[in-house]
Amino acid sequence: MNMIQGLDMDTIAGDSDGNQYLTFMLAGEEYGLDILRVREIKGWDNVTPIPNTPKYIKGVINLRGTIVPIIDLRQRFSLDAIEYGPTTVVIVLKVNSEKGSRTMGIVVDAVSEVYNIDEESLKAAPDFGQAISTDFVKGLGTVDEKMIIVLDIDHLLNSSVLNAVVDQATE
Repeated sequence: MNMIQGLDMDTIAGDSDGNQYLTFMLAGEEYGLDILRVREIKGWDNVTPIPNTPKYIKGVINLRGTIVPIIDLRQRFSLDAIEYGPTTVVIVLKVNSEKGSRTMGIVVDAVSEVYNIDEESLKAAPDFGQAISTDFVKGLGTVDEKMIIVLDIDHLLNSSVLNAVVDQATE
């Protein structure tokens, strides 16, 4: 059975119509991503740092023979850094790009829930003008009176700087 910290992924994948989102916390806000992209959730562990990389790239881990770059989502979003604690986790994801798919990990404050959110109910991200890009936001969903920021993980983790660093780290 494929388990992710108490979530039966085989059951979730079997029941999914593509509208299930794993939610996680960052700086008190709840974010979501397509659960079918999640490969594993693991507790924070030390990583091997890669020199001359942006601060949000924590380093790489060896996950059963695969070199996986680890991105601190707090720092990627320019949020205040915090000391990692017992709820800090790495969500290992399948990310698609023009070069194909690759495995990457994101560090988040905590994993929250799995929610069904209809694509039609997602509201477009607000337009803040050219100063702030929200291209990585797939939409905003509401579940039980709370707002969930649904991320387009492919867009978020496919910047030219990030791709160059990841290519360097996995060579």
